Amino acid sequence: MRTEASRTLRLALPIIIGELAQMALHIIDTAMVGAISYKQLAAAALVVNVMNIPFVLGIGMTISVSQMVSMAHGRRDGKQVSHYLFNGFCLCSLTAILISLVLISGKNVLHHLGQDPEVVNYALPFLQIMGFSIIPMLLFMTLKQFTDGLEFTKTAMLLSVSAIPVNIFLNWLLIYGNWGFPRLELRGAGYATLITRSLIFIVLAIVILKHSTFWRYVAVRKSQWKLRSQTLRELLHIGVPSSIQIGMEAGAFAVSGILIGTISAIAQAAHQIALSCASFTFMVSMGLAQAGSIRVSNTYGRGNWKKIAVIGKSTLLMAFGYGIFCAIAFTVFRHQLPLLFNNNTDVIKLAALLILFAAVFQISDATQAIGAGLLRGIKDVKLPTLLIGIAYWVIGLPVGYLLAFVFKMGATGMWLGLITGLTLASVFLITRFLKLTRRK
Repeated sequence: MRTEASRTLRLALPIIIGELAQMALHIIDTAMVGAISYKQLAAAALVVNVMNIPFVLGIGMTISVSQMVSMAHGRRDGKQVSHYLFNGFCLCSLTAILISLVLISGKNVLHHLGQDPEVVNYALPFLQIMGFSIIPMLLFMTLKQFTDGLEFTKTAMLLSVSAIPVNIFLNWLLIYGNWGFPRLELRGAGYATLITRSLIFIVLAIVILKHSTFWRYVAVRKSQWKLRSQTLRELLHIGVPSSIQIGMEAGAFAVSGILIGTISAIAQAAHQIALSCASFTFMVSMGLAQAGSIRVSNTYGRGNWKKIAVIGKSTLLMAFGYGIFCAIAFTVFRHQLPLLFNNNTDVIKLAALLILFAAVFQISDATQAIGAGLLRGIKDVKLPTLLIGIAYWVIGLPVGYLLAFVFKMGATGMWLGLITGLTLASVFLITRFLKLTRRK
Protein backbone atom coordinates (compact mmCIF):
# COMPACT_ATOMS: atom_id res chain seq x y z
CA MET A 1 0.00 0.00 0.00
CA ARG A 2 2.90 2.34 0.76
CA THR A 3 4.28 1.83 -2.76
CA GLU A 4 0.94 2.71 -4.38
CA ALA A 5 0.58 5.76 -2.13
CA SER A 6 4.03 6.93 -3.21
CA ARG A 7 3.18 6.50 -6.91
CA THR A 8 -0.10 8.35 -6.53
CA LEU A 9 1.62 11.17 -4.66
CA ARG A 10 4.29 11.54 -7.35
CA LEU A 11 1.58 11.84 -9.98
CA ALA A 12 -0.48 14.16 -7.78
CA LEU A 13 2.22 16.66 -6.79
CA PRO A 14 2.39 18.51 -10.14
CA ILE A 15 -1.42 18.49 -10.33
CA ILE A 16 -1.62 19.87 -6.78
CA ILE A 17 0.92 22.60 -7.52
CA GLY A 18 -1.01 23.53 -10.66
CA GLU A 19 -4.32 23.60 -8.80
CA LEU A 20 -2.81 25.68 -5.99
CA ALA A 21 -1.40 28.08 -8.58
CA GLN A 22 -4.85 28.52 -10.13
CA MET A 23 -6.37 29.07 -6.69
CA ALA A 24 -3.56 31.47 -5.84
CA LEU A 25 -4.63 33.59 -8.81
CA HIS A 26 -8.11 33.84 -7.33
CA ILE A 27 -6.84 34.59 -3.82
CA ILE A 28 -4.44 37.25 -5.15
CA ASP A 29 -7.33 38.90 -6.99
CA THR A 30 -9.42 38.77 -3.81
CA ALA A 31 -6.65 40.25 -1.66
CA MET A 32 -5.75 43.02 -4.13
CA VAL A 33 -9.40 43.99 -4.61
CA GLY A 34 -10.11 43.71 -0.87
CA ALA A 35 -7.39 46.30 -0.25
CA ILE A 36 -9.62 48.86 -2.02
CA SER A 37 -12.86 48.25 -0.09
CA TYR A 38 -14.84 45.44 1.50
CA LYS A 39 -17.79 46.20 -0.81
CA GLN A 40 -15.67 45.47 -3.88
CA LEU A 41 -14.53 42.30 -2.11
CA ALA A 42 -18.21 41.42 -1.55
CA ALA A 43 -18.90 42.13 -5.25
CA ALA A 44 -16.11 39.74 -6.25
CA ALA A 45 -17.61 37.14 -3.91
CA LEU A 46 -21.07 37.61 -5.42
CA VAL A 47 -19.74 37.07 -8.96
CA VAL A 48 -17.75 34.00 -7.90
CA ASN A 49 -20.85 32.51 -6.29
CA VAL A 50 -23.02 33.17 -9.36
CA MET A 51 -20.38 31.84 -11.75
CA ASN A 52 -19.39 28.85 -9.66
CA ILE A 53 -22.17 26.47 -10.66
CA PRO A 54 -21.92 26.90 -14.47
CA PHE A 55 -18.11 27.06 -14.30
CA VAL A 56 -17.74 23.77 -12.42
CA LEU A 57 -20.25 22.17 -14.76
CA GLY A 58 -17.75 22.95 -17.48
CA ILE A 59 -14.86 21.59 -15.41
CA GLY A 60 -16.83 18.38 -14.88
CA MET A 61 -17.11 18.01 -18.64
CA THR A 62 -13.34 18.37 -19.04
CA ILE A 63 -12.81 15.56 -16.51
CA SER A 64 -14.26 13.12 -19.05
CA VAL A 65 -11.21 13.77 -21.24
CA SER A 66 -8.69 12.61 -18.61
CA GLN A 67 -10.84 9.59 -17.73
CA MET A 68 -11.17 8.32 -21.30
CA VAL A 69 -7.59 9.23 -22.25
CA SER A 70 -6.14 7.45 -19.20
CA MET A 71 -8.23 4.32 -19.88
CA ALA A 72 -7.09 4.22 -23.54
CA HIS A 73 -3.53 4.89 -22.38
CA GLY A 74 -3.82 1.94 -19.98
CA ARG A 75 -4.67 -0.23 -22.98
CA ARG A 76 -1.71 1.35 -24.85
CA ASP A 77 -3.99 2.54 -27.65
CA GLY A 78 -2.38 5.78 -28.88
CA LYS A 79 -4.84 6.27 -31.74
CA GLN A 80 -7.78 6.13 -29.36
CA VAL A 81 -6.04 8.63 -27.09
CA SER A 82 -5.79 11.05 -30.02
CA HIS A 83 -9.42 10.42 -30.93
CA TYR A 84 -10.62 11.21 -27.40
CA LEU A 85 -8.49 14.38 -27.36
CA PHE A 86 -10.15 15.78 -30.50
CA ASN A 87 -13.72 14.83 -29.59
CA GLY A 88 -13.24 15.97 -26.01
CA PHE A 89 -11.83 19.33 -27.11
CA CYS A 90 -14.77 19.93 -29.47
CA LEU A 91 -17.29 18.96 -26.79
CA CYS A 92 -15.65 21.14 -24.13
CA SER A 93 -15.31 24.09 -26.55
CA LEU A 94 -19.04 24.03 -27.19
CA THR A 95 -19.69 23.73 -23.45
CA ALA A 96 -17.42 26.71 -22.71
CA ILE A 97 -19.11 28.94 -25.29
CA LEU A 98 -22.59 28.05 -24.02
CA ILE A 99 -21.63 28.74 -20.39
CA SER A 100 -20.07 32.06 -21.34
CA LEU A 101 -23.16 33.15 -23.28
CA VAL A 102 -25.47 32.17 -20.40
CA LEU A 103 -23.42 34.17 -17.88
CA ILE A 104 -23.10 37.28 -20.03
CA SER A 105 -26.71 37.36 -21.22
CA GLY A 106 -28.05 36.61 -17.73
CA LYS A 107 -25.91 39.09 -15.77
CA ASN A 108 -28.92 41.17 -14.71
CA VAL A 109 -29.99 38.35 -12.41
CA LEU A 110 -27.69 40.02 -9.88
CA HIS A 111 -30.38 42.68 -9.37
CA HIS A 112 -32.79 40.03 -8.10
CA LEU A 113 -30.70 38.25 -5.46
CA GLY A 114 -31.39 40.61 -2.56
CA GLN A 115 -27.83 41.93 -2.44
CA ASP A 116 -26.51 45.36 -1.43
CA PRO A 117 -27.21 47.69 -4.44
CA GLU A 118 -23.68 49.16 -4.35
CA VAL A 119 -22.22 45.64 -4.38
CA VAL A 120 -24.36 44.75 -7.41
CA ASN A 121 -23.19 47.85 -9.31
CA TYR A 122 -19.58 46.80 -8.79
CA ALA A 123 -20.36 43.19 -9.70
CA LEU A 124 -22.16 43.66 -13.05
CA PRO A 125 -19.19 44.67 -15.27
CA PHE A 126 -16.94 42.21 -13.43
CA LEU A 127 -19.35 39.35 -14.20
CA GLN A 128 -19.37 40.22 -17.91
CA ILE A 129 -15.55 40.16 -18.14
CA MET A 130 -15.26 36.96 -16.13
CA GLY A 131 -17.94 35.39 -18.32
CA PHE A 132 -15.66 35.84 -21.34
CA SER A 133 -12.70 34.42 -19.40
CA ILE A 134 -14.59 31.13 -18.92
CA ILE A 135 -13.82 30.19 -22.55
CA PRO A 136 -9.99 30.21 -22.44
CA MET A 137 -9.99 28.74 -18.95
CA LEU A 138 -12.11 25.70 -19.86
CA LEU A 139 -10.12 25.17 -23.05
CA PHE A 140 -6.93 25.22 -20.98
CA MET A 141 -8.51 22.76 -18.52
CA THR A 142 -9.45 20.43 -21.39
CA LEU A 143 -5.87 20.30 -22.67
CA LYS A 144 -4.62 19.96 -19.09
CA GLN A 145 -6.90 16.93 -18.58
CA PHE A 146 -5.43 15.40 -21.73
CA THR A 147 -1.83 15.77 -20.52
CA ASP A 148 -2.80 14.65 -17.00
CA GLY A 149 -4.55 11.57 -18.41
CA LEU A 150 -1.25 10.59 -20.04
CA GLU A 151 0.44 11.19 -16.64
CA PHE A 152 2.45 14.12 -18.01
CA THR A 153 1.29 16.37 -15.19
CA LYS A 154 4.25 18.79 -15.07
CA THR A 155 3.36 20.54 -18.34
CA ALA A 156 0.22 22.31 -17.14
CA MET A 157 1.74 22.79 -13.68
CA LEU A 158 4.58 24.92 -15.05
CA LEU A 159 2.15 27.08 -17.00
CA SER A 160 -0.13 27.53 -13.99
CA VAL A 161 2.78 28.58 -11.78
CA SER A 162 4.19 30.96 -14.41
CA ALA A 163 0.76 32.60 -14.66
CA ILE A 164 0.98 33.88 -11.06
CA PRO A 165 3.55 36.68 -11.60
CA VAL A 166 1.87 37.60 -14.89
CA ASN A 167 -1.50 37.97 -13.15
CA ILE A 168 -0.03 39.94 -10.23
CA PHE A 169 1.67 42.37 -12.62
CA LEU A 170 -1.49 42.83 -14.69
CA ASN A 171 -3.51 43.36 -11.50
CA TRP A 172 -1.00 45.96 -10.34
CA LEU A 173 -1.38 47.80 -13.62
CA LEU A 174 -5.14 47.55 -14.07
CA ILE A 175 -6.61 47.48 -10.55
CA TYR A 176 -4.55 50.39 -9.20
CA GLY A 177 -3.81 52.27 -12.45
CA ASN A 178 -0.01 52.17 -12.32
CA TRP A 179 2.34 53.17 -15.19
CA GLY A 180 -0.31 55.38 -16.74
CA PHE A 181 -2.94 52.63 -17.08
CA PRO A 182 -6.53 53.52 -16.07
CA ARG A 183 -7.50 52.67 -12.47
CA LEU A 184 -10.16 50.02 -13.14
CA GLU A 185 -10.31 48.47 -9.64
CA LEU A 186 -12.53 45.34 -9.70
CA ARG A 187 -12.89 45.48 -13.50
CA GLY A 188 -9.11 45.55 -13.75
CA ALA A 189 -8.91 42.26 -11.88
CA GLY A 190 -11.34 40.81 -14.42
CA TYR A 191 -9.30 41.96 -17.42
CA ALA A 192 -6.09 40.65 -15.83
CA THR A 193 -7.72 37.24 -15.34
CA LEU A 194 -9.02 37.15 -18.92
CA ILE A 195 -5.58 37.98 -20.36
CA THR A 196 -3.77 35.49 -18.13
CA ARG A 197 -6.16 32.64 -18.90
CA SER A 198 -5.92 33.30 -22.63
CA LEU A 199 -2.11 33.24 -22.53
CA ILE A 200 -1.79 29.92 -20.70
CA PHE A 201 -4.33 28.26 -23.02
CA ILE A 202 -2.48 29.41 -26.14
CA VAL A 203 0.90 28.29 -24.81
CA LEU A 204 -0.38 24.83 -23.75
CA ALA A 205 -2.01 24.35 -27.17
CA ILE A 206 1.28 25.16 -28.90
CA VAL A 207 3.18 22.74 -26.63
CA ILE A 208 0.78 19.87 -27.42
CA LEU A 209 0.85 20.56 -31.16
CA LYS A 210 4.63 20.99 -31.42
CA HIS A 211 6.39 19.07 -28.62
CA SER A 212 7.84 15.64 -29.39
CA THR A 213 6.22 14.15 -26.26
CA PHE A 214 2.74 14.61 -27.72
CA TRP A 215 3.55 14.43 -31.45
CA ARG A 216 2.50 10.77 -31.79
CA TYR A 217 -1.07 11.80 -30.89
CA VAL A 218 -1.03 14.74 -33.30
CA ALA A 219 0.57 12.74 -36.14
CA VAL A 220 -2.53 10.51 -36.50
CA ARG A 221 -4.90 13.48 -36.71
CA LYS A 222 -5.99 12.73 -40.29
CA SER A 223 -7.50 9.40 -39.27
CA GLN A 224 -8.46 10.13 -35.63
CA TRP A 225 -9.53 13.77 -35.49
CA LYS A 226 -13.08 13.09 -36.55
CA LEU A 227 -16.29 13.62 -34.61
CA ARG A 228 -18.12 10.37 -33.82
CA SER A 229 -21.42 10.13 -32.02
CA GLN A 230 -20.38 7.01 -30.10
CA THR A 231 -17.27 8.75 -28.75
CA LEU A 232 -19.25 11.84 -27.78
CA ARG A 233 -21.73 9.60 -25.92
CA GLU A 234 -18.85 7.95 -24.02
CA LEU A 235 -17.50 11.34 -23.01
CA LEU A 236 -20.95 12.57 -22.01
CA HIS A 237 -21.52 9.39 -19.96
CA ILE A 238 -18.63 10.47 -17.73
CA GLY A 239 -18.80 14.23 -18.24
CA VAL A 240 -22.46 14.89 -17.44
CA PRO A 241 -22.58 13.03 -14.09
CA SER A 242 -19.16 14.47 -13.18
CA SER A 243 -20.45 17.95 -13.96
CA ILE A 244 -23.56 17.38 -11.89
CA GLN A 245 -21.52 15.98 -8.98
CA ILE A 246 -19.11 18.89 -8.86
CA GLY A 247 -21.92 21.33 -9.65
CA MET A 248 -24.01 20.16 -6.73
CA GLU A 249 -21.15 20.61 -4.29
CA ALA A 250 -20.09 23.99 -5.71
CA GLY A 251 -23.75 24.93 -6.01
CA ALA A 252 -24.31 24.31 -2.32
CA PHE A 253 -21.44 26.68 -1.50
CA ALA A 254 -22.61 29.21 -4.09
CA VAL A 255 -26.21 29.25 -2.86
CA SER A 256 -24.94 29.50 0.71
CA GLY A 257 -22.84 32.50 -0.30
CA ILE A 258 -25.78 34.21 -2.01
CA LEU A 259 -28.00 33.58 1.02
CA ILE A 260 -25.30 34.93 3.32
CA GLY A 261 -25.11 38.01 1.07
CA THR A 262 -28.75 38.79 1.93
CA ILE A 263 -27.69 39.15 5.58
CA SER A 264 -25.09 41.89 4.98
CA ALA A 265 -22.09 42.88 2.86
CA ILE A 266 -19.90 42.23 5.91
CA ALA A 267 -21.20 38.65 6.18
CA GLN A 268 -20.64 38.19 2.43
CA ALA A 269 -17.05 39.46 2.63
CA ALA A 270 -16.28 37.28 5.66
CA HIS A 271 -17.77 34.25 3.94
CA GLN A 272 -15.61 34.89 0.88
CA ILE A 273 -12.45 35.09 3.00
CA ALA A 274 -13.17 31.83 4.81
CA LEU A 275 -14.22 30.13 1.59
CA SER A 276 -11.04 31.29 -0.18
CA CYS A 277 -8.94 29.71 2.59
CA ALA A 278 -10.95 26.45 2.49
CA SER A 279 -10.83 26.40 -1.33
CA PHE A 280 -7.05 26.77 -1.26
CA THR A 281 -6.57 23.71 0.96
CA PHE A 282 -9.17 21.83 -1.10
CA MET A 283 -6.95 22.13 -4.18
CA VAL A 284 -4.56 19.60 -2.61
CA SER A 285 -7.46 17.20 -2.10
CA MET A 286 -8.57 17.81 -5.67
CA GLY A 287 -5.07 17.04 -6.95
CA LEU A 288 -4.99 13.80 -4.96
CA ALA A 289 -8.47 12.95 -6.24
CA GLN A 290 -7.44 13.51 -9.86
CA ALA A 291 -4.26 11.48 -9.48
CA GLY A 292 -6.11 8.64 -7.77
CA SER A 293 -8.83 8.76 -10.41
CA ILE A 294 -6.31 8.69 -13.28
CA ARG A 295 -4.40 5.76 -11.77
CA VAL A 296 -7.60 3.84 -11.03
CA SER A 297 -8.93 4.53 -14.54
CA ASN A 298 -5.64 3.37 -16.07
CA THR A 299 -5.77 0.17 -13.98
CA TYR A 300 -9.47 -0.26 -14.77
CA GLY A 301 -8.52 -0.34 -18.46
CA ARG A 302 -6.45 -3.44 -17.64
CA GLY A 303 -9.14 -4.97 -15.36
CA ASN A 304 -6.92 -5.28 -12.26
CA TRP A 305 -9.42 -4.87 -9.39
CA LYS A 306 -6.99 -5.88 -6.65
CA LYS A 307 -4.69 -3.02 -7.56
CA ILE A 308 -7.67 -0.64 -7.85
CA ALA A 309 -8.58 -1.41 -4.22
CA VAL A 310 -5.04 -0.79 -3.00
CA ILE A 311 -4.72 2.49 -4.91
CA GLY A 312 -8.08 3.66 -3.54
CA LYS A 313 -7.42 2.82 0.10
CA SER A 314 -3.94 4.33 0.09
CA THR A 315 -5.24 7.56 -1.48
CA LEU A 316 -8.03 7.79 1.11
CA LEU A 317 -5.51 7.40 3.95
CA MET A 318 -3.42 10.24 2.52
CA ALA A 319 -6.53 12.42 2.29
CA PHE A 320 -7.45 11.66 5.90
CA GLY A 321 -3.98 12.65 7.15
CA TYR A 322 -4.00 15.81 5.07
CA GLY A 323 -7.44 16.77 6.41
CA ILE A 324 -6.18 16.52 9.99
CA PHE A 325 -3.20 18.73 9.17
CA CYS A 326 -5.43 21.41 7.59
CA ALA A 327 -7.88 21.34 10.49
CA ILE A 328 -5.05 22.04 12.94
CA ALA A 329 -3.59 24.81 10.74
CA PHE A 330 -6.95 26.58 10.38
CA THR A 331 -7.60 26.41 14.10
CA VAL A 332 -4.19 27.84 15.00
CA PHE A 333 -4.11 30.63 12.37
CA ARG A 334 -7.81 31.55 12.18
CA HIS A 335 -7.20 35.09 13.50
CA GLN A 336 -4.23 35.80 11.20
CA LEU A 337 -5.59 34.52 7.87
CA PRO A 338 -8.38 37.14 7.46
CA LEU A 339 -5.78 39.93 7.73
CA LEU A 340 -4.43 38.84 4.34
CA PHE A 341 -7.69 39.94 2.70
CA ASN A 342 -9.18 42.91 4.53
CA ASN A 343 -8.73 45.24 7.51
CA ASN A 344 -12.36 45.84 8.47
CA THR A 345 -12.72 44.80 12.12
CA ASP A 346 -16.21 43.30 11.77
CA VAL A 347 -15.25 41.36 8.65
CA ILE A 348 -12.10 39.96 10.28
CA LYS A 349 -13.95 38.90 13.43
CA LEU A 350 -16.65 36.98 11.55
CA ALA A 351 -14.15 35.49 9.07
CA ALA A 352 -12.06 34.11 11.96
CA LEU A 353 -15.15 32.30 13.29
CA LEU A 354 -16.04 30.89 9.86
CA ILE A 355 -12.46 29.67 9.36
CA LEU A 356 -12.89 27.68 12.58
CA PHE A 357 -15.95 26.05 11.01
CA ALA A 358 -13.90 25.39 7.88
CA ALA A 359 -11.39 23.56 10.09
CA VAL A 360 -14.13 21.17 11.17
CA PHE A 361 -14.95 19.97 7.65
CA GLN A 362 -11.37 19.60 6.35
CA ILE A 363 -11.29 15.81 6.78
CA SER A 364 -14.71 15.18 5.21
CA ASP A 365 -13.99 17.68 2.40
CA ALA A 366 -10.75 15.88 1.50
CA THR A 367 -12.15 12.34 1.69
CA GLN A 368 -15.38 13.08 -0.23
CA ALA A 369 -13.32 14.51 -3.11
CA ILE A 370 -11.16 11.37 -3.18
CA GLY A 371 -14.22 9.10 -2.99
CA ALA A 372 -15.87 10.81 -5.96
CA GLY A 373 -12.65 10.67 -7.99
CA LEU A 374 -12.08 6.98 -7.32
CA LEU A 375 -15.62 6.12 -8.35
CA ARG A 376 -15.22 8.11 -11.58
CA GLY A 377 -12.07 6.08 -12.23
CA ILE A 378 -14.11 2.86 -12.29
CA LYS A 379 -16.87 4.55 -14.34
CA ASP A 380 -19.36 4.47 -11.45
CA VAL A 381 -21.03 7.87 -11.73
CA LYS A 382 -24.83 7.55 -11.64
CA LEU A 383 -25.52 6.42 -8.07
CA PRO A 384 -22.74 8.61 -6.60
CA THR A 385 -24.40 11.60 -8.30
CA LEU A 386 -27.67 10.78 -6.51
CA LEU A 387 -25.87 10.31 -3.18
CA ILE A 388 -24.11 13.66 -3.53
CA GLY A 389 -27.42 15.34 -4.34
CA ILE A 390 -28.99 13.91 -1.18
CA ALA A 391 -26.03 14.94 0.99
CA TYR A 392 -25.90 18.56 -0.15
CA TRP A 393 -29.34 19.51 -1.39
CA VAL A 394 -31.76 17.29 0.53
CA ILE A 395 -29.97 17.53 3.88
CA GLY A 396 -27.01 19.95 4.02
CA LEU A 397 -28.44 23.10 2.42
CA PRO A 398 -31.88 22.90 4.10
CA VAL A 399 -30.20 22.38 7.48
CA GLY A 400 -28.02 25.43 6.84
CA TYR A 401 -31.00 27.57 5.82
CA LEU A 402 -32.98 26.45 8.87
CA LEU A 403 -30.13 27.28 11.25
CA ALA A 404 -29.25 30.57 9.54
CA PHE A 405 -32.67 32.13 9.09
CA VAL A 406 -35.15 30.29 11.30
CA PHE A 407 -32.87 29.91 14.32
CA LYS A 408 -31.18 33.26 13.53
CA MET A 409 -27.62 31.89 13.53
CA GLY A 410 -26.67 33.87 10.41
CA ALA A 411 -23.58 32.90 8.43
CA THR A 412 -22.49 30.35 11.06
CA GLY A 413 -25.75 28.46 10.54
CA MET A 414 -25.13 28.16 6.80
CA TRP A 415 -21.64 26.83 7.48
CA LEU A 416 -23.00 24.20 9.86
CA GLY A 417 -25.21 23.06 7.00
CA LEU A 418 -22.15 22.82 4.73
CA ILE A 419 -20.37 20.70 7.36
CA THR A 420 -23.36 18.36 7.46
CA GLY A 421 -23.48 17.98 3.67
CA LEU A 422 -19.75 17.37 3.28
CA THR A 423 -19.68 14.77 6.05
CA LEU A 424 -22.59 12.81 4.61
CA ALA A 425 -21.10 12.96 1.09
CA SER A 426 -17.82 11.58 2.41
CA VAL A 427 -19.50 8.67 4.20
CA PHE A 428 -21.72 7.84 1.20
CA LEU A 429 -18.92 7.88 -1.41
CA ILE A 430 -16.27 6.02 0.59
CA THR A 431 -18.76 3.32 1.56
CA ARG A 432 -19.76 2.94 -2.10
CA PHE A 433 -16.16 2.55 -3.32
CA LEU A 434 -15.21 0.03 -0.63
CA LYS A 435 -18.36 -1.98 -1.30
CA LEU A 436 -17.70 -2.16 -5.06
CA THR A 437 -14.05 -3.16 -4.69
CA ARG A 438 -14.92 -5.89 -2.16
CA ARG A 439 -17.57 -7.23 -4.52
CA LYS A 440 -15.14 -7.38 -7.47
